[in-house]
Amino acid sequence: MSYIVRLCLSLAAAALPATADAASIGLVAPKTGAYETLGKQMADGAMAAAADLGTEITWIDETCEPGSGPAIAEALKQSGVKTAIGFLCSESLEASLPLLQQAGIPAITISVRAPILMEDALKFSWPFYRMAPSNGAEAAKLIEVMLRDWPGSAFALIEDGTIRGRELVEAIRNALEERGMKPAFLDTYRPGQEQQVALVRRLKKAGVTKVFIGGDRNDVAIIARDAAAENITLDLLGGDSLHAANQPIPLADGVKAVTLPAYNTQAPATAVAAALEAKAIIPEGYVLPAYAATQVAAKAVANTVSAEESLKTETFDTVLGPIAFGADHELRDNPYRLLEWRGTVFLPLAQGTQ
Repeated sequence: MSYIVRLCLSLAAAALPATADAASIGLVAPKTGAYETLGKQMADGAMAAAADLGTEITWIDETCEPGSGPAIAEALKQSGVKTAIGFLCSESLEASLPLLQQAGIPAITISVRAPILMEDALKFSWPFYRMAPSNGAEAAKLIEVMLRDWPGSAFALIEDGTIRGRELVEAIRNALEERGMKPAFLDTYRPGQEQQVALVRRLKKAGVTKVFIGGDRNDVAIIARDAAAENITLDLLGGDSLHAANQPIPLADGVKAVTLPAYNTQAPATAVAAALEAKAIIPEGYVLPAYAATQVAAKAVANTVSAEESLKTETFDTVLGPIAFGADHELRDNPYRLLEWRGTVFLPLAQGTQ
C-alpha cells in the first residue's frame, strides 16, 4: 500500500472521535440467494471501512422476502448495534422500521428508493434515512440541466412508452412549460427496434438540436448511430437508464446522461479504491456506497447525544463526498450529475457544467 493511501486511511480514522472504537454497526445484506453478489459488495465495502475506522460490523442476513422485517429487527436488537446500514430490499424495511424505532436503532439504506417508505417514515417518525437517490432526484437534476443549458434551443422530448419513460418525460415537460420552455417535438417511439432512421429524420424535420430520450441505453445508442449515419447533428441526453451495459450497440461518444458518477474515479474515493483493489476487492456496485454508509454510521454512533440526532444535524465526510440529510431524511444534495460518454465510461463535463 502506498504512503498516500496509508495517510488517507489514517486521516479518515483520526477524523472519528475515540468513542467510535466501541461502536457496533449492523449491516443488513443478503448472504445467499439471487442477491448474494450485491450483498457481498455491501459487505466488502462495510467491512473494509470498519477495519480502517477501528469499529465493528455485525452482518445480518437479508432474504428480501415479504414479512422478513421483524426477524431482521430482532436480530439487530439482540446484537446490540446502535445503527444499521445496507437494506437492499424494501421488503426488509417495511415491517422492521417500527421495531427499529422501539429499539432506538436508525436505519440507513443505500439501495431502497420507494417513496412510500419514506412517506410512512416521516408520518410515524421512524428513524429511516436514505443514501440512495430519491425517486424524484433524477427528474429534478434533468430539469435543472435543461433550464440552464437549453433556453433558446429547439428541443425534443421523446420516450419509449414505458411507465418509467412516460412519467419521467411528463415531469420534465410540466416543469419546463411552467417556465416558458415548450418542446418543439414531443413523441413516443417504439423501443427495441434495429434502426430508428425514420425517427431521426422526423427530429431533423422538426428543426430540433437537443433531444431528451426517456428510454433504455440500447435505444439511445441506436438513435445516436442512425443520426450520425444520416449526418444529422443531435445533442442527445438521457437519464439514469443509460448507466447499463454498452451492448449490443455501443454508445457514441458525446451522448450525455444524468446519472450517478463512477465513484472510484472521483477524488474523495481514489485512495480507498486503490486500497480495496490491492486487496482484490473491485470497487464497483455497492462497495463504495457501503463504505461511505459505514463512515456515516461510525461517526453517528459516536455522537454523545444519539446516533439519530447526529444523522439529523451533521455533515459527514465520506468516500462519496460530503453527505448530509435534510428534514425529509433524504440526501440534502442531489447525487446525480451531468456526465458524458467517452470511450468506456461516463465522465464529468467541463468544470461548471454539472
